[in-house]
Amino acid sequence: MTQRVDLSTVMDRLSIDAVITGYAVAVDDGAWTDYRALFTADGRADYRTAGGIEGPAAEVAEWLRETMLLFPVRQHLIVNRRLALQDLGGYPGDRARLQADYMNPMRLVSGPQETPGPDTGPADRPTSPNFVSGGRYAFELLRTEGGWRIRGVTVHEKWRDLSGSLATG
Repeated sequence: MTQRVDLSTVMDRLSIDAVITGYAVAVDDGAWTDYRALFTADGRADYRTAGGIEGPAAEVAEWLRETMLLFPVRQHLIVNRRLALQDLGGYPGDRARLQADYMNPMRLVSGPQETPGPDTGPADRPTSPNFVSGGRYAFELLRTEGGWRIRGVTVHEKWRDLSGSLATG
């Protein structure tokens, strides 16, 4: 490999990392336009193992928008990223696969004061989740004219924990 190929590979890795981080931020912030923009035109998402749906990214974004209204406080933590870039005889290709573990603490709505907005501070928000799940994402990515995009994401939920009053009620 040449230095140019090595630099290209590093840039690809950084760009893909930005897409995956953007995915988590978009879901956590409810930025559904940003979520859709992370996908290719034919991009798909599969949330069935977490009780969700599978389909085109635009349809899944709408389902997420509605579903996440139940969880006004949420924060994805995506870790242990394992990236495999397509190798075209020592040169990077235009496809990649990434597996990453996640943990997702969320807080269910329990009253109007718990809907965070731009003017609410930390004292206005609940501090502990009452729903946490974890598992693994499998991302398929494609290099496009606009940069790296998600062609597909599949959620493999491995566990969930309901704490507090949810576990007993």
